[in-house]
Formats: sequence, structure tokens, C-alpha cells
Amino acid sequence: MRKVLQQLKQYKRETFLCIGLTALEVIMEILMPFITAIIIDQGLEVGNLSVVYRYGGLMVIMAFLSLIFGAFAGRNAAGASSGLAANLRESIYANIQTFSFSNIDKFSVPGLVTRMTTDITNVQNAFMMVIRVAVRAPMNFVFSFAMCMVISPRLSSMFLIAVVFLVIVIGTIMVITLRIFNQVFRRYDDLNASVQENVTAIRVVKAFVREKYENEKFAKASKMLYDLSVKAEGLLAFNNPAMMVAVYFCIISVSWFGAQFIVGGSMTTGDLTSLFSYIMSLLMSLMMLSMVVVMISMSLASIRRISEVLNEKPDLTDPENPIMEVPDGRIDFNHVNFSYKQDSEKSALSDIDIHIKSGETIGVIGGTGSGKSSLVNLICRLYDVNDGSVCVGGIDVRNYDTEVLRNQVSVVLQKNTLFSGSILDNLRWGNPDATDEECVEACKAACADEFIDRMPDGYYTRIERGGSNVSGGQKQRLCIARALLKKPKVLILDDSTSAVDTATDAKIRDAFAKQIPGTTKLIIAQRISSVQSADRILVLDDGRVDAFDSHENLLKTNAIYQEIYNSQIEGGGDFDMPA
Repeated sequence: MRKVLQQLKQYKRETFLCIGLTALEVIMEILMPFITAIIIDQGLEVGNLSVVYRYGGLMVIMAFLSLIFGAFAGRNAAGASSGLAANLRESIYANIQTFSFSNIDKFSVPGLVTRMTTDITNVQNAFMMVIRVAVRAPMNFVFSFAMCMVISPRLSSMFLIAVVFLVIVIGTIMVITLRIFNQVFRRYDDLNASVQENVTAIRVVKAFVREKYENEKFAKASKMLYDLSVKAEGLLAFNNPAMMVAVYFCIISVSWFGAQFIVGGSMTTGDLTSLFSYIMSLLMSLMMLSMVVVMISMSLASIRRISEVLNEKPDLTDPENPIMEVPDGRIDFNHVNFSYKQDSEKSALSDIDIHIKSGETIGVIGGTGSGKSSLVNLICRLYDVNDGSVCVGGIDVRNYDTEVLRNQVSVVLQKNTLFSGSILDNLRWGNPDATDEECVEACKAACADEFIDRMPDGYYTRIERGGSNVSGGQKQRLCIARALLKKPKVLILDDSTSAVDTATDAKIRDAFAKQIPGTTKLIIAQRISSVQSADRILVLDDGRVDAFDSHENLLKTNAIYQEIYNSQIEGGGDFDMPA
């Protein structure tokens, strides 16, 4: 809760203004029934019109002031709650940007989306209600009860009976519904996951005619959310009947006993009239408090989920005095062990001990699950090793400033991503200050210029979200060009030419040899043709180094490499070793 409220920041002034103005609004409203009693008793009943006019004018002024205070309180409440929501979204988003891959693995993407939308909206609404209603209702309740005690202490005991009854009923409802709401928000995650998965993979869904299956899957998630929501709202629906029981009990009791007191001369008509007003004000305060409790119950689950993200600390942090320059492209794996989960029995990489010279071209090959992507993720410190060390330029990657390291270790990941905007906008993700000429040169090296030139707007052609208007091979070449613009000391291609033909693949490798000879290049591939010209080829098997030698020597000595080579030569296709 404290972490969430800290996000008020510059909106604290609006918050306190709202509370102060709400308090003034309540004072105006509480005094009006008291003045009404004076008008009746000292004006209307005795025929003194001057009292009626004088106190009537005062009531008009008080009503006007109450309206003004309420309007400005509402405006400040809206500003403070909207500001809190905006700051929460920015803080969550900023914190997510600091996460390592292991941090992101703890939260699903739909879960993060739900936190930044549904959960924050719940907190925003609850906060607005708290600073308006949670201030107004208790003050109304206390002042109304105090005025009732002034008018008739004996009749005020009736209110205490109603209050105890409402507290028991509402308290019981809240305890049960809070547990249900915790489940509701988890179901929102499932629902969002279903939508995101379906929309992202809509081409696959249609290709396999799985629309009916996806509809049923979504309907199931929606039905579970519906059932929980109905259960929670069904319990909350008892609030109103309980409230009405209390209201009618108080009205009947006060009417019965008040009439007797008036007949007995111990109470005036004006007192009874104002007492009825205070009764309704008191009971409405209880109703508003019950609504606040409901909203807070809903928001507590949201606050907990938001706090989980805000309190998450990045697993990878920079040292106190980080190294700010990468000397060269040397890469050393010194007896490295790595697993994605600390307590995992199976390691993704085991005892990796290899040494790569600056400027070398290294091929990496192996079957699915052999640890190829895990290996290169450690070089740019997307994860940290469990044992041993990974060094770039002779320095442990954990001693570098992370931004400096990643600017010099450029990675084209297995899953290529383009963003909405022009081709130039996407290219400049690699270097925001790159000139048009540098972008063109990078595209030539990645063999992307040939299809860009055929596009109607050339380098200004708009890329749709996710790169949906370019092919897989075109997307890969744009991502390679983007990585080249960083002018890195190490370039990693994680199976990044799988969607291009072998001729284009060969052109890209030739361009690398000519244009970036001093850059260390690691090429992960399934095709032998993509790595056979490399200086050395690393063969991985089940997270271990099976061999590390040239193409010619591996063909003579390594059984796994021979099998891959023969399968591709004979079958004319790619080969993927079984896990």
C-alpha cells in the first residue's frame, strides 16, 4: 500500500485540497437540518417571518457554499486519482524496462497488461472514492450522530442498534468477497492470455481451422470469470437489503417514539424534522462507507498485484564502479554452468570452457535444446552464470556497465521484432544518430536494400505493428541491418538467417567478412552451409561442448557434425537434432 501511495508525488496537493474541501462541504450540509429546526420552531410555528427570511437566506448561502466546495473537491479528487494512475503506469513500465529476462519470466505478458490496465483502474477508482467518500462519510456519521444526541439522547440509542447490525452484515460480506476478488483478477490474466495468444497467432488459427476450438477456450475462461464475478457481486448485493432494514427500523422507531415525545412535550416538531434528516444522513453515511469497503476490497487485490511488479528488483545490477569501455571482441567462457532456475536439477549449460579471438567468425550448431541460445544470452548478459565466468574483451561481463556492454555486443535474436514506424525508424533502434547513408550501407551489408528499393516509399515505407507487412526473410534482414548500425565489437546472429535463401545467406556472410572484419561474429544456425565457412564451429549437445574445430576437421572427427552434414547433403534440407 505504501509503495502505491508513494506514486502520488506531485498530486499530494490535490489530495489534501480534496479532503479539506470535502470537510467544509460536510459541515455546511450538517448545519442545514439544525437551521431548518430553528425556522420551524422559531419562525413558522410562532409566525415570525423575519426569522424565516433570515435563516432561510442563510440556508441558501450554505447550500451554495456546499455546492462550490463539492464541485472543487470533485475536481481535485479526479486530478489526484488520475495522476496517481498515470504515475503508477509510468513507474510499472519504467521498472519493467530494468528487468532481466529472469525477472520477466516471473510475470506473464497478459498478467503485466492486466496490472497496467484493470488493476490500476481499480486503484484509481478506489482512491477517488476514498478521498471523497471515505472523508465525507465518517464526518457525516460523527456529526449526524452528535446532532442526534443533542436533540434526543434517548432516540439516538436506536441508531446504535442499526449500526451494530450493519457492521456485522457488511463485515461478513467483505471478508468473503475479498477472497473471491483475488481469484477474479487471476482469471483476468487467463482471459487476456487467451485473447493475446489468439490474435498474435491468428494466421495459424485460421490455417488449421481452429476457430471453434479457440472460441470454446475463450468461452471457458470467460465463463469462469463470470461465475466468480456473479458470486462476488451476489454477496455484495446483500448490502442494500441490509441497509434498507436498518433505515426502516430507524424511521419506524423514531416516528413511534418521536410522536410520543411531541405529545408529551419533551420534543418539538422542528426537532423531530431535523432528527429525521440526521437519521437519513447517518444511514447514508453507513451506505457510503459500505461502498468504500467494497471498492477497497476490490482494490486490495489489485494493489497487491501492482506492488509485486513495483517491488520486483532486477536480478542483474551494475557494479558500483562499472567499466565503461569494451577493449575488443575477445570472448572467454571459463568453466561456465548455467540454469534458468536456481533450484533446477537440469542445467542449460554445463562446464562450457571455450576461448574466441577478437575478429573470429564462429559457427554454433546443435539440436533443439542443446543450449545454443542460452550460450549467446550470457555474452550480452541477458542472464548471469551460476558458476564460472563469461568475459568479453578479457573482462567479466558482470563488471561492465550493462548499457555499454550491450551496445558493443549486438544481438539479432531468434524471435525478430520490428516496431510500428518507418523502415528508417526501425533501423535507428540500432543507432539513433545514424545518418541515412549509414542506414543504407547497413542494409546493403544485410542484403535488405534489394527489397527496400522495390517498396513504394523506399526507406520511408511504414512497417505495421510486429512487421506484419514484411516477410520473415525481410524482417530478419532488417533486424541484421539494425544490429550492424551499432558498429559492435561482437555480433551475434541467433538463427537469424533461417528464413532467407542460401544464396542471400552467402551474400550476407561475404558482406560481413568485407565490411566488419574486426568484429567477432557468432552465427547460430541449423544449416551447415551457414557455418561451414566460419573460422571454427562449436558443436553443442545437451548443454555441453561436443567439439570446437574447423569445418574440415569436424567432418573427419566429430560424429554429430558428420551426421548433420550427411543428412543435409543427402536430404537437401535442414536438420534438427532430437533433444
